[in-house]
Amino acid sequence: MRKNTPEYAGMLDEKDELKHFRKEFYIKEGSIYLDGNSLGLLSKRSEQAVLELLQSWKSYGIDGWTEGKHPWYYLAESLGEALAPIIGAKSNETIVTGSTTSNLHQLAATFYQPEGKRTKIVTDEISFPTDIYALQSQLKLKGYDPEEHLVKVKSKDGHLLAEEDLLAAMTEETALVVLSGVQYRSGQILDMKKLTEAAHEKGILIGFDLCHSIGSVPHSLSEWGTDFAFWCTYKHLNGGPGAVAGLYVNSRHFGKTPGLAGWFSSDKEKQFDMEHELTPAGHAGAYQMGTPHVLSMAPLIGSLAMFKEAGIGSIREKSLRLTEYMMELIEEELSEFGFLIRNPKDETRGGHVFLEHPEAARICRALKEKSIIPDFRSPNGIRLAPVALYNSFEDVRLSIEALKTIMKEESYKAFENKRGVIA
Repeated sequence: MRKNTPEYAGMLDEKDELKHFRKEFYIKEGSIYLDGNSLGLLSKRSEQAVLELLQSWKSYGIDGWTEGKHPWYYLAESLGEALAPIIGAKSNETIVTGSTTSNLHQLAATFYQPEGKRTKIVTDEISFPTDIYALQSQLKLKGYDPEEHLVKVKSKDGHLLAEEDLLAAMTEETALVVLSGVQYRSGQILDMKKLTEAAHEKGILIGFDLCHSIGSVPHSLSEWGTDFAFWCTYKHLNGGPGAVAGLYVNSRHFGKTPGLAGWFSSDKEKQFDMEHELTPAGHAGAYQMGTPHVLSMAPLIGSLAMFKEAGIGSIREKSLRLTEYMMELIEEELSEFGFLIRNPKDETRGGHVFLEHPEAARICRALKEKSIIPDFRSPNGIRLAPVALYNSFEDVRLSIEALKTIMKEESYKAFENKRGVIA
């Protein structure tokens, strides 16, 4: 049976043990959403959770902090506990708080402690910009020139990182390493266990940006001994636009005073004593700062319930099959049109496929005209993310079929080859 047929895709969908989750999400009729690695879709359970927390505000007023089904005062901790299995952490090593960038600032302020000749931070040249901006800021705040003290390991092809190059950059001058678990463009998964072990052998602390891996790739952070990690929750975790982010701190660092302290860093039993001497929480909650954004945390209540039911192992298994099927169809159906697959083709790929094409921006616009939602990355990248909880194999087949039609008919030429304000 040919793979590019409704029958073949239907056979794969019939065997899919996660297919029942699709009906939990709001999917626009007639559209195919392949941008879940930028913003996940709204689920009915997340919608209900928001309504429940609005009702708790309506019903309890100020007492909502300690009353109701989801008391707000403990919500960051309870959601952190729900997140822990997804990243392989102990229940008290994870907290839902802040944003990706504010959490990196917090963790860098805490764990970047230059001493003697150990003054440098190692990252890479293809990291997401916000990580670079935050690390540059932290260096400046401690009086160091980022041009000299921020070591950005080069990529040989602009897409992938060689782990031997990352290991070689960890020297006696390195104080901290911050890398992405999954590269946001190419989808490459780094061997976080290997990198953690290598850093620790050299006396270096190491942390990971999990924005593109959490919810799509299993982790074992506690087992690996990773010092810290941080992430957003609006991509594969489907927490909604601007959803509250999260962070992880290994339990061996508990008791360390956070670099950026705030009221919610407090031990909860002491917090309302109103003392001017901070008593930090004895767990990851110490790395919170201000009052939690309760209504922006609410969608995670519903979303994480689905992750618990589905299991991150099953999600990863389906994700690999979806992206494998997509790559097979690209190679079979689009070989004459100049597309290059830039993500790893083996299991070191994350949850999306990354294509390069000189006309990428206008191709993305043409796909959107057909109600297929991709993601453009400047200058010539197309990211396609079939998400395990709500995309089907038929979605993949129809998307590649539409892409082939666009290329054959050259309908993309009706659009300007440049990105919109938001790509």
